[in-house]
Amino acid sequence: MKRSLIFLIAGWSGFFVMAVELLSGRILAPNFGNSIYVWGGIITIFMLALSIGYLIGGRLSIRAPSLKKLSIILMAAAASTTPVVLLSNAILDGIFTLIQDPRYGSLISATILFFLPTMISGIISPYAVRLLVTESNRSGHFAGLLYFVSTFGSAAGTILTSFYFVLYFEINHIVWTMIGISSMISIISFFIGRKYAENN
Repeated sequence: MKRSLIFLIAGWSGFFVMAVELLSGRILAPNFGNSIYVWGGIITIFMLALSIGYLIGGRLSIRAPSLKKLSIILMAAAASTTPVVLLSNAILDGIFTLIQDPRYGSLISATILFFLPTMISGIISPYAVRLLVTESNRSGHFAGLLYFVSTFGSAAGTILTSFYFVLYFEINHIVWTMIGISSMISIISFFIGRKYAENN
């Protein structure tokens, strides 16, 4: 059960990040358009945020890693995404009044709205690897398996969001639903992780 939840969190995190990244283009479009400049800014911020998240996740995994803590990280990623639906219009309008250039406007907007949740999501994969590895000679196996699950989740998030979700649902509804799913997985994992810790 513990191992299955770790893989579920990693796969869902990959799904979540790619879905939000695709939706970010739609969110920024009314103010800054949908040009290559905007997508260049979005991709840059997401990649930079993930790279920092990976670094932090590796450091955090050294200090008594647990499923409970991993579930809290997932919940933090979900919570930090709420400004995207609550404040994005006000934030984007404010930035647009100061910066009309789509290159720098989109870069700053993507940083304010998406950097933190993406960085926190990036913490999950290296942290999850540490939880799975109990024997050094199997570390490569578990790392490869977890990154497979995470990347498969990213692919699923990309195709489902771009081909289906945006056709049938409002952007805010999609984001709220994903926040809700993250919260549900986090709560379940937290209590199972606590029970596991008590039994050991």
